[in-house]
Amino acid sequence: MTTHPTAEVPEPLFDDPEAEARWRDRFTAPRVSLPGWADDAPDRSLYLSNSSGVWEIYAWDRGADTHRKVTDRPNGTSHAALSPDGEQIWWFDDTDGDEFGVWVREPFKPGGTVETAVEGVPAAYPAGLEIGHEVVVVGTSTDDGTAVYVSRSGGPATVIYQHENDGGVAALSKDETLVALAHSEHGDNRHAALRVVTPDGTKVAEKWDGPGKGLDAIAFSPVRGDNRLLVLHERRGREELLIWDVEADTETEIAIDLPGEISADWYEDASALLVVHTFQARNTLHRYDLTTGVLSALDTPHGTVGSANVRPDGAVEYSWSSAAQPGVVRVLDVDGDERVLLSPQGHKAPPSVELQDVFVGDVHALVARPAGAPDGPLPTVFSLHGGPHAADEDRFSAYRAVWLDAGFAVVHVNYRGSTGYGSKWRDAIEGRPGLTELEDVAAVHEWAVSSGFADPAKCVVNGASWGGYLTLLALGTQPSLWAAGIAGVPVADYLAAYEDEMEPLRAFDRALFGGSPEEVPDRYRECSPLTYVDAVRAPVLVLAGENDPRCPIRQIDNYLDRLAARGAEYEVYRYDAGHGSLVVAETIRQTAAEVRFAQRVL
Repeated sequence: MTTHPTAEVPEPLFDDPEAEARWRDRFTAPRVSLPGWADDAPDRSLYLSNSSGVWEIYAWDRGADTHRKVTDRPNGTSHAALSPDGEQIWWFDDTDGDEFGVWVREPFKPGGTVETAVEGVPAAYPAGLEIGHEVVVVGTSTDDGTAVYVSRSGGPATVIYQHENDGGVAALSKDETLVALAHSEHGDNRHAALRVVTPDGTKVAEKWDGPGKGLDAIAFSPVRGDNRLLVLHERRGREELLIWDVEADTETEIAIDLPGEISADWYEDASALLVVHTFQARNTLHRYDLTTGVLSALDTPHGTVGSANVRPDGAVEYSWSSAAQPGVVRVLDVDGDERVLLSPQGHKAPPSVELQDVFVGDVHALVARPAGAPDGPLPTVFSLHGGPHAADEDRFSAYRAVWLDAGFAVVHVNYRGSTGYGSKWRDAIEGRPGLTELEDVAAVHEWAVSSGFADPAKCVVNGASWGGYLTLLALGTQPSLWAAGIAGVPVADYLAAYEDEMEPLRAFDRALFGGSPEEVPDRYRECSPLTYVDAVRAPVLVLAGENDPRCPIRQIDNYLDRLAARGAEYEVYRYDAGHGSLVVAETIRQTAAEVRFAQRVL
């Protein structure tokens, strides 16, 4: 086995004590996610927090205003839910971040025993969970495909749906008579169909908009007995809304005259929708009255709403941040008053600088320069987001901020494949993934250099997950553009990655490439970083999780071995977790290694 050179983790990263404290404080500042609550006990809530130094599940009794840490695991916990009565906390128990495990539960009140939540459901990757009073629906994914289990009145689970293609549980009606499933029996899990069944698996209704047009079930009406389903569709080339009366099998499209894309959730009495509007990397919130059709804007700051929901009294709770201002969880009361909802104890994250918009043809980029930086070209990090179906937004990032503190300009590229810019933009990478996105990155690079924003001799390409894949592919296919590359948990050898990755991602790859490696082998080779490894000239840092089910370690080792065989300049950072880390100290170590690597090789 080849021994690869290990990346340096500097201590400290900055010589200036104030700068050193500032960047670390951004990562260690206590943060919380938007809390959810139990349907019948809205004073009982759950949220995620890094207050202990590891992202874990916390329970909040709003009535008593008490908080307790529920989970305490070395690599953290990220998935949890409450039973409708608020008596039980469910959380997903995997092993060292490998995402493979089972749901367990414990009482909301402290001191209870952790036990298997549903007997008869084997360990698997999670594929949806719906908890009712009498009916529990659990989705699982394995190499054999998707299975959906139903447990009644706490009894052992039975299988009500099984298919070799990807799918999962989407929603459970409030009267627990209907279950909405997302499926890709047509072979394309990127554009799902919906099926509604009874808890015994009997089909009630089906909805599919045809090839290339996906449907996403958001939620059944919160009113018991009202079994309308709120659905996201893309019939006109962007994400919009419809309400499906499942039992009558009729639907009502909701036309909202706003640019960009739309998502929503129900108000508690089902009389209105809380609409989240996404346009050019920022969000606004609105209330849409289902009776009158009136759309009313809610007063939220300029920036990005991470998530939002409506309390039973009509108050809107939401998480928010901007590039300059750290995240906060706020509540907008029905009388219009706004206040901080959750303010964890401890220091506050120092602010950073604002992002500016740049449009290069149809490509939207977000850019920032260090505060007080002199005019003229700067060393520049082109930070490529993961997904690929995601987007960089005007939100706070401790990671971006440390690069700015280190004197680098930062460029985010919402390349073709990104969400928020319509279905055509998102799906433009089909059949040629990776290479298509890099055409957009190259166009933004050309703007950055020609405008005097970036120093052409000091451009760094970096990213994690799909962004890590694009980084390695860029280094091999665009070697003249990059002075260094930093790839976190990347796809490096696509053929080996397909063999080892979790089944839902294999299904995603088949839909993206137009088939499996056996069916279209040349396409996989053309879009694999390993194909171009001998053309890489810039120094490379690769970060990899030993237990990563999404970008498995073997295919990364294949790439590193090829770099080693030709004597390339590269370093490796390996860690004992999965596709990223929920441990703050580990994130800090990785970030320090990345910044120091770029500083050294430039």
